[in-house]
Parts: sequence; structure tokens; C-alpha cells
Amino acid sequence: MAIDDGLVDWVAEAMAPDGVVTRRAMMGGATLYLDGVVFAIVGGDGSLWFKADRESDAIWDEAGCVRFTYARGDGSTATMNYRRAPDDCLDDADALREWGTLGAAAGRRAPQKKRK
Repeated sequence: MAIDDGLVDWVAEAMAPDGVVTRRAMMGGATLYLDGVVFAIVGGDGSLWFKADRESDAIWDEAGCVRFTYARGDGSTATMNYRRAPDDCLDDADALREWGTLGAAAGRRAPQKKRK
């Protein structure tokens, strides 16, 4: 599936007051960065997921935002620290910015990966 460029553009526009959104292709989707910090992913199916962590999980849970899951090669299910964006993010720039800012904060708190 192709990445939904319109969704990526919408996220970039809504997040512009907080920084520059860039993307990197990832397994049929895209990882989104806000000023170089991972804060969201866009699935190949057009879904939007924001970075989460232990500190923000209660907020995501309260909003009913499910955790990102995927099937492993062995048939088991795994999760990642991303939460499905609330539906209002798709048509309300203020809502997208609010949740995107929460994702960016989780991204800034995440341990930095060492370069090889």
C-alpha cells in the first residue's frame, strides 16, 4: 500500500506551529519526525499513530486510543509504543496538534538509539 501523502501533509500543516515534520519510509508506511524527534507513524492503510510511553499511557487509555499491534512471523502478536490517533485528529488541526504534541513529548523522552 502507498503512503497517504495527504495525511502526511495534513499532519505537517497542523504541527507547523511546533516545528518541521519530516518523514522516512518504513515497512509500507512512514515514520514522522517533528524537528528530528520521532512522534508518529502513518500506516500503509492510512492510519495515524502517535508515540506513547509509560508517562502518557494513562492519557491515551482515558481517550480510548488502542495500542499499535502487529503480527510476528511466528504468528504471535507484538505491540509498539504508539497509540491510534483519536478520530477528531483527521479533521481538526487543534486536536491533531494537541495529540501530536503529546506524541512528540514521548519521543523526546525516549532513549536515543546509538548509531552503528
